[in-house]
Amino acid sequence: MSKKVVKSEAAWRKELSPEAYHVAREGGTERAFTGRYWDSKAKGTYHCVACKQALFHSATKFESGTGWPSFWEPIAQEQVETETDQSHGMERTEALCSACGSHLGHVFPDGPQPTGLRYCLNSAALTLEEEG
Repeated sequence: MSKKVVKSEAAWRKELSPEAYHVAREGGTERAFTGRYWDSKAKGTYHCVACKQALFHSATKFESGTGWPSFWEPIAQEQVETETDQSHGMERTEALCSACGSHLGHVFPDGPQPTGLRYCLNSAALTLEEEG
């Protein structure tokens, strides 16, 4: 289980860029096809922008055509928590960093095998540690 990271919203605001704060701490969404990782082919590990917990590996990233980085599986299930999100007049499954509770994006049941899931994430909620 990950160690919980707890900080005041003032501390998060000071540490994160305005866009990263809006997405990760306020549950915002970046516009499709604008984030730095939506079409990245770089190999490496994607981490939470807020607390740096490892979340996804590039080996599970796929082109979903949505304009956001998409993955079919987290590094470990306990790294990403999910909650029901009923905002915007629809019901979705929100993906959150298990260590700090930052909003990452949403999970949909239309991804590739072997999981059939699509973790549709915001680039602003991630940092990539490239391999090599």
